[in-house]
Amino acid sequence: METIITAMPGYRLYEYLLVLSSHEELWNRIMKTKEEFSDKYKSDHAKWGKPHITLVNFMQYEMMEERIVNRLRMVAMGSPAFKVELKDFGSFPSHTIYINVTSKLPVQNLVKQIRTESQKLMKINDDNKPHFIMEPHLTIARKLKPWQYEKGWLEYSNKHFTGRFIADSMTLLKRQVVIDEVKKKYVVREKFVFQNLPVATKQGELFG
Repeated sequence: METIITAMPGYRLYEYLLVLSSHEELWNRIMKTKEEFSDKYKSDHAKWGKPHITLVNFMQYEMMEERIVNRLRMVAMGSPAFKVELKDFGSFPSHTIYINVTSKLPVQNLVKQIRTESQKLMKINDDNKPHFIMEPHLTIARKLKPWQYEKGWLEYSNKHFTGRFIADSMTLLKRQVVIDEVKKKYVVREKFVFQNLPVATKQGELFG
């Protein structure tokens, strides 16, 4: 169930996604898989959702954005690039079908690091806490109706898919929360390149 927040007067509320994205060739292959699913099972979510691995999603007022961006920049400075392995399909009964991420550990370690460094900045109140994704996956289709899920999973549980990419950055996406209107598209706020710098260097760069 989605929680509705009444925005404070004069403050714009945004929904944010922090994601990992693959290289173009793999991105196109995944997009083709999503489009095939959409055409066969009439799922608009499959067609329009862009391929990525979500690390965290949260809502926050725009006035907090700069502080969050600075903190995520710090996390990225200290993080190494890592390989992401994708293999075959999985599902969240009875609404989502996704591509499995088999190399979970480096993604989980990154999410834990982000949670440790940024959780307080991303939290509006006790009812709207950031959602850290500890089971990394790459969504093909979500918000499926029962028949779409059952027929789709019957097919995709037997399908094969393999892919890999080097995650050398993470991207913060944002869209404004507008009550009673169609949700806007996400736009890129910032891309954070993983630099694997020692902590002392990070602090020197940040405060120097």
